[in-house]
Amino acid sequence: MRILGGWIALTPELPAKLLFGRHVWDCAQHADLWGKRLPELRELAQQSEPANERVVAFMDLIENCQTASATAERVTGVYRVLKPHLAAVYARHLDDANAIYEPPTRRILQRCLDEERRHVAAGALVIERLGADPAWRRRADEWEQRLVAALGAAGGVTGAGTGAVATERDFTAPPSAASEASPWHPARDVVALGSRFSADVVPADLAKRIEAHGRALLVGDRAALARDVMPEARAAVDATYVDLRGPWERVRVVACANVGAYRVLKLALEGVAGRTTLQLRWRSVDGAWQLAAADIVP
Repeated sequence: MRILGGWIALTPELPAKLLFGRHVWDCAQHADLWGKRLPELRELAQQSEPANERVVAFMDLIENCQTASATAERVTGVYRVLKPHLAAVYARHLDDANAIYEPPTRRILQRCLDEERRHVAAGALVIERLGADPAWRRRADEWEQRLVAALGAAGGVTGAGTGAVATERDFTAPPSAASEASPWHPARDVVALGSRFSADVVPADLAKRIEAHGRALLVGDRAALARDVMPEARAAVDATYVDLRGPWERVRVVACANVGAYRVLKLALEGVAGRTTLQLRWRSVDGAWQLAAADIVP
């Protein structure tokens, strides 16, 4: 939980960043469940200890990937080594737990096992897509070998393993997760790398207004631009447009979102001077779209 939470701000690739963000909550829930279960088993609440110093060294290896360029090592350490191993340990413990005397422990184990398996499957999707680069894949493979050796030397996270450590690397989602609509489908945890914005999501009447507004931006027609803006917003929008640097050769819509009564769009202005992105907030007033705000964004 702490490792994933610490990596979110450090990771530039959006699919990996959001994967960490979505899974850190599940990990926090797991930690809370185990912590509350401990006093029921006559142990101290919310207190755990590593099996041995080599387990500590293994976890330190996973965590010490603090540079922005270390995404390959981050996702490999968690989703190809640690979580598959945890899933295997949970599955083995679930098999051993007495169904008569330990139903609370078994319920926690089953929940954690299901969610760790889903995490592994989702991580595999991200690794497959990011790993299209041979150099990225080579780094990931080398890091995996190093971590597996360290985990084996520790005897696994329990310290009791001998020989090769158990993993569930080849986990396949159960039939209930085969549908994209299933809450357990790993794709629900992943932002697709190959996704592209479709201009079809922009309402047709607003698309026409945006097209005319874009033409006015290209030629610098300040009067035409002002007619599209709500009267109370004209000074602020004009100040934003004064800061635009051209000349621009083309303009296109690259994003659109519904935010309450507004449509928020991003326009890419491109030309010999480079590229600038405008974020525009439009609202329908008496059946006509008017511009409520404009900002230059990264």
